[in-house]
Amino acid sequence: MSITREFLRRPLTTGAVAASSRRLAGAMTHGIGLEDARLVVELGPGTGAFTGAILSRLAPGARLVAVELNAVLAARLADELRDDRLDVVHASAADLPALVPDRVDAVVSGLPWTVMPQDRQCAVLDAVTEVLTPVGRFTTFAYVHAAWTPPARRFTAALDRRFGALERSAVVWPNLPPAFVHRARDPIS
Repeated sequence: MSITREFLRRPLTTGAVAASSRRLAGAMTHGIGLEDARLVVELGPGTGAFTGAILSRLAPGARLVAVELNAVLAARLADELRDDRLDVVHASAADLPALVPDRVDAVVSGLPWTVMPQDRQCAVLDAVTEVLTPVGRFTTFAYVHAAWTPPARRFTAALDRRFGALERSAVVWPNLPPAFVHRARDPIS
């Protein structure tokens, strides 16, 4: 099962045409405190391009909850990645507060933010800020070619309203298409 096939079947819920590169996975997981985290959430893990990078940084006693809306991708990820620290959940990211019992140290997102309706985007971002610890970190990516579009600009503004600090990484050129990472911290309640 490929991410491309799932994109063709469900383009509005599977936002990527190709799996993210190892370089993008490294940029997504760098500098967000995964090594010291107790509980991490991944939104939209798809085929697991970021999941492996997250697990490689997590301590032995930490836990990763991967929330995937696509049932096919969720089942495939659960079958392929066997790790006691990983729980794959077939659910909506908007239901995040009901899915995690404790406050979350970091949320790593591969969701297709710019194709989401604005009300759904806001609901998911509100769910993220609700579960994060006061010093929690959130990271997601955006494609360079779409950064100037109104949906992408609205998303960046939504992040800025919900976090005390927001930064943008350098462009990760070895990715299809090239992307950059949004790193946000200190959720605003």
